[in-house]
Amino acid sequence: MQENGDEEREESLEEAFSRLEEIASRLEAKETSLEDSFLLYQEGVLLLRRCNDKLDTVEKKMLQISEEGILREFP
Repeated sequence: MQENGDEEREESLEEAFSRLEEIASRLEAKETSLEDSFLLYQEGVLLLRRCNDKLDTVEKKMLQISEEGILREFP
């Protein structure tokens, strides 16, 4: 994904994990309404999917490294 002034920057895994921690804390808070809890839950599920996809891609790339240390790109 190319970045330009009009596109949103894709967040790093660290940023996504930090946001997931925030979401979990807010979901545990008694003051969070049911409606807000539902929205937070949805956001968390989407974040988890993106993180999982990123981690899967990295794992597959790691498995593509040959004995010589040459990375064969994962399609």
